[in-house]
Amino acid sequence: QLQLVESGGGLVQPGGSLRLSCAASGSIFGLYAMAWYRQAPGKQRELVAVITSGGSTNYADSVKGRFTISRANAKNTVYLQMNSLKPEDTAVYYCNVNIARAYWGQGTQVTVSS
Repeated sequence: QLQLVESGGGLVQPGGSLRLSCAASGSIFGLYAMAWYRQAPGKQRELVAVITSGGSTNYADSVKGRFTISRANAKNTVYLQMNSLKPEDTAVYYCNVNIARAYWGQGTQVTVSS
């Protein structure tokens, strides 16, 4: 059973940075695209960034130029570097992979507030 475990969330002031990590179990990690989603209170879950097995990336318009997704296949880990954080980035961030079905981590809270 594939498991995803996120870490790295927390409270940060506007303009600050955080790096989220998502560790995946299993040896097939490198074969699949990985994604980060987020869900703010009262809003639908939205795609933030995705990285393919080959390393190509795509971002939501709201985070372009501020967030960077990367992966370390040898460590079965995907990262989300978040810079210039804004209050509207406050949400629970989830790691995702689709292998026959969608797998999700438990989420990590990011709060941007002064």
